[in-house]
Amino acid sequence: MIDSKIKLISIVIPVYLEEENVPRLHKQLMEVAKLLPSAVEFVIVDDGSKDGTWPALVEAHRQDPRVRAVRLKRNFGQTPAMACGIDQARGDVIITMDGDLQNDPADIPKLLEKLGEGFDVVCGWRYKRQDKLFTRKIPSMIANRLIGALTGVQLHDYGCSLKAYRAESIKRTPLYAELHRFIPAMATLTGASIAELRVNHRPRTFGKTKYNLSRTWRVALDMTTVSLLVKSSARPLRFFGRGAILSLLAGFACVARTWYWYITPHPNIPQVLPGIAVLFFWLAGNLLTVGLVAELCLATVHQTPGQLLAAKKGDWE
Repeated sequence: MIDSKIKLISIVIPVYLEEENVPRLHKQLMEVAKLLPSAVEFVIVDDGSKDGTWPALVEAHRQDPRVRAVRLKRNFGQTPAMACGIDQARGDVIITMDGDLQNDPADIPKLLEKLGEGFDVVCGWRYKRQDKLFTRKIPSMIANRLIGALTGVQLHDYGCSLKAYRAESIKRTPLYAELHRFIPAMATLTGASIAELRVNHRPRTFGKTKYNLSRTWRVALDMTTVSLLVKSSARPLRFFGRGAILSLLAGFACVARTWYWYITPHPNIPQVLPGIAVLFFWLAGNLLTVGLVAELCLATVHQTPGQLLAAKKGDWE
């Protein structure tokens, strides 16, 4: 059952070169809005389209004041466009979805019902995904497994944009670069509870997909970033300290082995081993330095303005 305390639902949709899909999407959203017990707004962000997407959004707003159209000056990418829409959203609950009609707006009530069970984030799972096998489905399956292993947040489908969030949860989640697909993992940084729900997925009818295998390297880099944030954001010194300790142990092992070769008869003493030991000690020092700086940054962020002012006054005295 949908939570009756929800006063406004914001549906955030980034679009790019979706001129033909915008009128059809708006029509489907209006049909779904009739089934919802709360007021609805449609925050649609045009991510710098050069076709007729913006005029289509203007016409949708003219027909329906619930449509709030936002236009970006150039193509920034899906994550910045989604972050812009989330920032503009005024609802207690925020629904995100793609604007290519592959996500089915009819699934929105199911997401809200699941959210009403006490979750902060409900993720769509494209159980029967209508995409190409080798260029979309298989890379996505591999990425989902890797993201789950690296972040500890196990989901079947990280890439599905159809998700429901409580506003206080998603607005505290940092979004930049290409991190929209990692929102569930990022949301765990704020203590959000996450659920997953099977949703419908439809084949693309109009327009062309903006995704291809060239994005793989960016996803891999973002995966590393999110893994680091999720695992080390609370106590970064502990995270980097483990690596520093391992490097120190490896360095001492190299030193011990070199010393053993010098005090015992050995025909061929490797000259490279002392250099490797120095590199391990250098790496340990760098990891400890990064961990300490991260701890200082974290402590500064968590201090209140009053605490910072008191610290400054103490320095002056």
